[in-house]
Amino acid sequence: MSDPLLRVKDLVRYFSIKGGIFSREVDRVHAVDGVSFEIAAGETLGLVGESGCGKSTTGRCILRLIEPTAGEIWFAGRNVTALGGEALRALARDMQIIFQDPYASLNPRMTVGAIIGEALIIHKLAKTPREFEERIVSLLETVGLSADHMRRYPHEFSGGQRQRIGIARALAVSPKLIVCDEPVSALDVSIQAQVINLLEDLQEQFNLTYLFIAHDLSVVEHISNRVAVMYLGRIVEIASAHDLYTRPLHPYTEALLSAVPIPDPEVKRQRIMLQGDVPSPIRPPTGCRFHTRCPIRELPLCSTESPPLKQGADGHWVACHLRG
Repeated sequence: MSDPLLRVKDLVRYFSIKGGIFSREVDRVHAVDGVSFEIAAGETLGLVGESGCGKSTTGRCILRLIEPTAGEIWFAGRNVTALGGEALRALARDMQIIFQDPYASLNPRMTVGAIIGEALIIHKLAKTPREFEERIVSLLETVGLSADHMRRYPHEFSGGQRQRIGIARALAVSPKLIVCDEPVSALDVSIQAQVINLLEDLQEQFNLTYLFIAHDLSVVEHISNRVAVMYLGRIVEIASAHDLYTRPLHPYTEALLSAVPIPDPEVKRQRIMLQGDVPSPIRPPTGCRFHTRCPIRELPLCSTESPPLKQGADGHWVACHLRG
């Protein structure tokens, strides 16, 4: 990738666990532990993995909603991790987020117009009250809602409508990158497709770039150009959506794909049942973090040496001693 819009390099985020009468650090949660990837302008990178693997923390670190412990985040040629104050606030115009829970992410005391227009006021993007209202009406219509919705409150809307309001809020400042943090996981299946189709239409209309976070591989398949798979704070595989779904290399990716339902009853897929539970991110396993559950592991290699994320043919990256 010649000139990516977003480049994440060796991103690390630890959360301290404090205890004792002096509240000293007694341990750390290794939420994100050396994550690197790139996203080109206009591309959608899907970021998938089990709950607790560090996907949402990665997205929030990119936006500086959570401060990284280490690593670098470059956006449009600028080092985001080195910015502060007014420069960081200005960057917020270019990077926005759509939250997972449409019920918790909207202030119940504010009207829809106030929620969407808040960013317009902060960034001084509307010069007159008329321009402010016209912009909000335009955003509502863009996401499939009507002008009279701007004077209503969030509790008057369904989950799918609330998520559309969240999308309109993210679009208000005309961003280049949107972090979609599991934007459909709290919605009914019938509504999920509508929201994903809307996101695809908006991407084409406004030339948006997405980091699309999800735990459901079937959701990510249709919207993503490439997919990155995370396990216990690290990326274990990155490939184009087609390659990942037809030719997965990492055993963890194979196990995830084996659980995705196939609509054709004539097609049978063997389910891969992983042994044991996901290890604690407080004390992750040595070597390959997946080796405690991996069906093809070779000891002591997999338990002592951490496999690097290395590139194979056609831009297919995998972190495995035995594959790639």
